[in-house]
Amino acid sequence: MFKSSWKLSARLRMWLAILAGVLILGAVNFSIYQREQLLKHGRFVLLELAPVDPRSLMQGDYMALRFQVANQAFPNFQWGSQRATDEASAIAPDGALVVSVDQHQRAHFQRIAKRGEVLAPNELLMRYRIRNAQMKFATNAFFFEEGQAHLYEKARYGGFRVADNGEMLLSSMHAADYMLLQKQSDQ
Repeated sequence: MFKSSWKLSARLRMWLAILAGVLILGAVNFSIYQREQLLKHGRFVLLELAPVDPRSLMQGDYMALRFQVANQAFPNFQWGSQRATDEASAIAPDGALVVSVDQHQRAHFQRIAKRGEVLAPNELLMRYRIRNAQMKFATNAFFFEEGQAHLYEKARYGGFRVADNGEMLLSSMHAADYMLLQKQSDQ
C-alpha cells in the first residue's frame, strides 16, 4: 500500500512540474508579447542625455545612460555620489514623472506624478526607479556592437517607446539633430 501511494504522489509531482513549466512559459511569452506591443504601439519620445560614458571592458561596448529629465526633476540631488546615497531615502524609489512632449517628440519635465491625476493631451507619464543612487528610465545602458563607439559618441537623445501607464522601452539613440544613429549597413 505504501508503494502505490508513493507512485501516485510521484505521478502527481510530475504533472505539477509540467503544469508549473507551462505556466512559466506562458508568463514569459505574455511578457514578451507585451514588450513587442509596446515597441509597436507605444508613443515615441526622446529623452535628452546627460553626459554619457561609453565602454565597459567586462560587458563589451555600451553607453552608460543618464538623462537630463532626472536632473530637472530633482535638481539638488547629486546622482551617483555618496551624498546621493544618503539622500535617496527622501525620494520615492519607484515613481513617475509627468513630461510634456514638443513638436520634435522631446520630453520636458513638468512635475512629479500624483496618483490618479489627469494629464493634458501633450503630457505623458514616465516611470522611474532609483537604485544605488541612480535614476533609471527602463534601462541605464545602451549596448552596441563592438567597434561602433564612434557612431554613438554623437548621441544626444535616447528614443523610448512609452505606454499609457508610463512603462518604457529604450528603442534607439539619436543625434542632436534628432537623426537616428545606426550602422551604415542597417540603413
